[in-house]
Amino acid sequence: MENTKKKAFIFGSIFTLSNKLQIIGDRFDKRLTVKQWLLLAGIHNSQNKNPTISEVAVIVGNSRQNVKKMLLILEKSGFVTIETDSNDARVQKVKMTNKCLNYLRQRENRELEFLDQLFEGFESDEINELMQAILKLEKNILRLEGLNHDEEKE
Repeated sequence: MENTKKKAFIFGSIFTLSNKLQIIGDRFDKRLTVKQWLLLAGIHNSQNKNPTISEVAVIVGNSRQNVKKMLLILEKSGFVTIETDSNDARVQKVKMTNKCLNYLRQRENRELEFLDQLFEGFESDEINELMQAILKLEKNILRLEGLNHDEEKE
């Protein structure tokens, strides 16, 4: 297979695999969708323990509007609180609740088992190579994203 066809295959496969992972992940836990889990993981792993909604949107690579919708659902479930910044009323900060942190701790072993099953048959060097390839792809995507923003300004 020539390189162009391989690149097209990889490009299409990323979307297909993403959809399949979302379906499997949504079945994994009836209380949290994969997108909600990713959002919570982004908040939890943030440098800022109470990130703004805009910061969370950047972390998870989604629009502020979509993130706000998901956060409102998570707030109704008692998993996060959204608070107005005391210094700037336009800024809303997100905080994970104890209920959320406890819930995530309870499912941690199942998550690890899922990852083991997902990467079954992969050797350590294959995982490292895949990770490096994804990081390169992410770098290129960020570069293209910057180019698209520059073109929009013109």
